[in-house]
Amino acid sequence: MNDTCPYCGVKYEVEPGYFYAAMYVSYALSVAEIVTVSVAIAILTGSESPWSYLIGLAVTILVFAPFNFRYARLILLHFLTPKISYDPRYELAAEIGEKN
Repeated sequence: MNDTCPYCGVKYEVEPGYFYAAMYVSYALSVAEIVTVSVAIAILTGSESPWSYLIGLAVTILVFAPFNFRYARLILLHFLTPKISYDPRYELAAEIGEKN
């Protein structure tokens, strides 16, 4: 992972422990996915076997892990960190730098 954004120059490590907070967001996403899949398994199969739930939830966690990894940081950055905002001057500076 880059230390800074190649386009706008923003540091990814805004403060010590910033990405620890993203782990909490990822955890919330995982809980929402697991609850949804658990309810879906209960409604669709009607099974009381714990193995159907364990297999379904393990597959869900593995399938959604890349999604949670990427989007937890984006959610934290865009919705939970209002002090960081987009500045089009950085994009213009990156375009000028690429041309030279």
